[in-house]
Amino acid sequence: MKKIINNPDHIVDEMIEGYVSAYPDIVKCHEKNSRIVMRANPKPTDKVRIIIGNGSGHEPIAMGWVGEGMLDANAVGELFAAPSPSLIQETIEAVDTGAGVLVLISNHSGDLINSKSALVNAKAAGCNVDMLVMYDDISSAPREDSRNRRGAAGTTFIYKILGAFAEQGASLIELKHLGETIRDHTCTLGVSVNPGISPLTGQEMFSLPDDKIYVGMGVHGEPGIAELEMTSCDEIVEFVMSKILSDLPFQSGDRVLVMVNNMGGSTLMEQLIIYRKIDSILKRGNIEALSPLIGALVTTQETAGFSISLCKVTPQMEALWNAPFKVPFFYKV
Repeated sequence: MKKIINNPDHIVDEMIEGYVSAYPDIVKCHEKNSRIVMRANPKPTDKVRIIIGNGSGHEPIAMGWVGEGMLDANAVGELFAAPSPSLIQETIEAVDTGAGVLVLISNHSGDLINSKSALVNAKAAGCNVDMLVMYDDISSAPREDSRNRRGAAGTTFIYKILGAFAEQGASLIELKHLGETIRDHTCTLGVSVNPGISPLTGQEMFSLPDDKIYVGMGVHGEPGIAELEMTSCDEIVEFVMSKILSDLPFQSGDRVLVMVNNMGGSTLMEQLIIYRKIDSILKRGNIEALSPLIGALVTTQETAGFSISLCKVTPQMEALWNAPFKVPFFYKV
């Protein structure tokens, strides 16, 4: 697989350089550390900041969501590797104005360990900071053990809704509480069809027979819940939706946000055919789909496949989901 890059050792820094050069009215690099991507126009100092540290290679999450109505900063790690505790702490301190900083953490071991360490040190340095651990992948643990679920594409709902809430002046406690509600109302399940290629090694990130699909594979190739025969889109979506709907469970009369996430190598044609079946299933269950999000938002290079995320919303969550935003790579209909 060919990659249009220069030296593989420089891909993350060159990506960031191109990003901030393309969108200087929205984002910038911290003056002392280019691995910290920040809003070009910060919120007023009396409003809580929201940040996250994460490995690169999954763009546009999370670097692409820095801007008005979403993230205040992103600590960008190496390819598929969590940023160091010192980088996350530096990011916290870079945005801290005294109103508070909420650190989002996608539930993966490296992200969790390094972010927790950064919080301890930031608090010792006098920062008003708290954390929200995000998880939604129903394949990685049962509902009764949901705290051990991985963070997946459904965490997107938290970024957008909390970002809007912070713009309105919500406190650190209010943001964390709402974030927990969103997290506990969100379910995600993915399907992988073909592997992506690592820019560092040039090798496939996992192997899969041509006539098979993986259900529940994580964003780093973590094992899922089933290896199934390749079949029609409708049959695959029916299987995935049956798992998601029974997990919360979702019920007749619910109003839900829907996300069809392209893992990186699937076509828009495929994504829309997937959504067609989702819409049919939800209507059959008298569940109302609100403002769907369809596209490549949480990727693993050119991995072919998709994930479906549903979030049961309250009126407050729906209003915040529809609040205005200005970031380079987030789009919804």
